Amino acid sequence: MVKEVAELLKAHGAVQFGDFVLASGARSTYYLDVKSAITDPMLLKEIGAAFAGRFTFDVVAGVAVGAVPLAVATSLASGRPYAIIRKEEKSHGKSGLIIGDVKGKNVLLVEDVTTSGGSALFGVRALKEAGAEVVAVAVVVDRESGASETFAREEVPLVPLTTVSEILDL
Repeated sequence: MVKEVAELLKAHGAVQFGDFVLASGARSTYYLDVKSAITDPMLLKEIGAAFAGRFTFDVVAGVAVGAVPLAVATSLASGRPYAIIRKEEKSHGKSGLIIGDVKGKNVLLVEDVTTSGGSALFGVRALKEAGAEVVAVAVVVDRESGASETFAREEVPLVPLTTVSEILDL
C-alpha cells in the first residue's frame, strides 16, 4: 500500500518543489500538499479505506481543520464514529476541545503529514486528557523529520501510509 499511496499522491500533484516554510517552522525545498490532493473523492476514499483496514479502534479523530476529511473518510470506511479536535476551546456554546465521544474509547488519530509531529501531538494530548486511549497516530505521509521519536516518547505508535523517501524515490 505504501507505494500505491505514494504514486497516487504524486499523480495528484501533492509534491511541489520550491522554497517553503512548514508548519513546524522548518524550511524545505519541497512541499507535500496532501490537503489539496484529498479534495479528490477517490483519493480520499482510498486513504480512508487504508486507515480503516489497518487498525482496530472505537473512534477515529482528527485535528481541525486539515485532518477532519481524513477522519470522516475513515469513519465511513470503518463504520465507526469520528471526533473532531478543535485547535482551541471556543468561548460560546458547548465548551471543550473535542466534538464527539472519546471518553474510555480506543481512538485512532489521523493526520495528513507529520514533520515534527506538533499538530498531532496536540491531538494526542487532548484525547488523553479527555479520557481516551490513543491506539496510534495514522499519517498519510511522514516527512521522516522527528515525528516518530516524538510519538515514541508519548508511547503512541506513528504509522505512515507512506514516507517522503518513498514519494521522492518515484
